[in-house]
Amino acid sequence: MSAPASDVRDWDGYAERWAAAHGGYDPRSAPPLVRGWLRISYELGAALVRAGVRSPNAVTVLGLLLSVAVPLTVIGGGGWAFGGAVLVLLSAVADTVDGVLAVVTGRASRLGQVYDSAADRVAEACWLVALVLLGGPAWLAVACGGVMWLHEYVRARATVAGMSDIGTVTVAERPTRVLVTIFGLLAVAGASALGRWESATVLAVLVVMAALTSAGFTQLAIAVRRALS
Repeated sequence: MSAPASDVRDWDGYAERWAAAHGGYDPRSAPPLVRGWLRISYELGAALVRAGVRSPNAVTVLGLLLSVAVPLTVIGGGGWAFGGAVLVLLSAVADTVDGVLAVVTGRASRLGQVYDSAADRVAEACWLVALVLLGGPAWLAVACGGVMWLHEYVRARATVAGMSDIGTVTVAERPTRVLVTIFGLLAVAGASALGRWESATVLAVLVVMAALTSAGFTQLAIAVRRALS
């Protein structure tokens, strides 16, 4: 049975429960980027709980809808990429905050984790579609999406196979993918405002994404091999 929300009163209490739900990995020991992202999300989630918001699934759906809106927003061209970046940021915040609500309110569930993971994959696909609509090569976006999916799938299967924790924190964890997408869209918006290098900027964003996801997957594959050998 889940513990009552009153048992999670501060960041340390939340971090312990987060670790219990993520194979024992303590977010307080994560790299600064990941740790900072989770800490900010905790503060936002705790504020929502105090305001009376207690449904993590509702926040998951909101985040997914915001992600679906990203490619619809940039159909108008690079000038709309700034709006797309804002939507990616809001959807990413919603995606992290729903987990905070689940833990803080004692409503964490295995089914909710499945919903959340599926929403994450759909969201990332939407972001890549947006980059294609802005002029990026579809084959490269598909390759990035495939490696992202493998990254999460292999980790999940390795955990089922007996890996005791998340294996390793790679250079391509979701906070990194979020930030690359946001700053990439901002760069595209800037290039569009200048009236030059827009297509080259989109290509550069996808190349950076491909390099990071490939490196991250390689890191994870090595960690999984060590854990399960």
